[in-house]
Amino acid sequence: MWKYIYGPVPSWRLGSSLGIDLLSCEDKICSFDCTYCQIGRTSSYITEREVYVPAEAVIEELKALPETQIDYITFSGRGEPTLAKNLGEAIKVVRALRKEPIAVLTNSSLMDKKEVREELSLADFVAVKLDGASEKSVELINKPAPGIGFEAIFNGLKEFRREYGGQLALQIMFIDENKEDAGKLAELCAKIRPDEVQINTPLRPCGVKPLSREEILKVKGYFKGMRVVSVYDAEHKEVRPLSPDDTLKRRGKIL
Repeated sequence: MWKYIYGPVPSWRLGSSLGIDLLSCEDKICSFDCTYCQIGRTSSYITEREVYVPAEAVIEELKALPETQIDYITFSGRGEPTLAKNLGEAIKVVRALRKEPIAVLTNSSLMDKKEVREELSLADFVAVKLDGASEKSVELINKPAPGIGFEAIFNGLKEFRREYGGQLALQIMFIDENKEDAGKLAELCAKIRPDEVQINTPLRPCGVKPLSREEILKVKGYFKGMRVVSVYDAEHKEVRPLSPDDTLKRRGKIL
């Protein structure tokens, strides 16, 4: 029954989060092939924005949603949500229908595009990604599509912060390959000025082992003077998804 919405899922950042997938299909649609991705490898890179799921189809599912506890409605799913050309339209129609705040989780790969920043600005909460402190590090960890580079991502993030009036979180996925860059990443965060820094490590099953609690505590020490939350510190709500199978396909194993 549920093709485009999934969850709710227990998010350590957003509580009980109902997901909306504007890319719904069997194949992952993404501009990155992150080493730690819990939904598998990117079979073919996508960098051009298209309409994959009409906003009307999402609304029909939301209208049929049973009574359930939701803290946020979150645009995420099986790939990079800003690749959906109708992201802004979808945010507007969801806001007209539902009372919950709206979040978007993005890998930041299209943040240099003005239209993407404008559409993201319609959300109440935007979580952006910055895993690498250099071109080499981004290539190693995120494996971006050709034409997507560190400088464009970083400059786009700074511009978005200047334009955006909502809550901005900057998430960093720490693994062995970038844990020694924690100091450099903290310096970059200070220049972006997010409302909070989310320090993560891959606790869901994937091809990369997570950092230990002690290693993450050491990483946190570099982000002095910033509001920092980490995956090890967060509480997880008890949440039952509408369809466990559809949720698993988009999010990986629910912990």
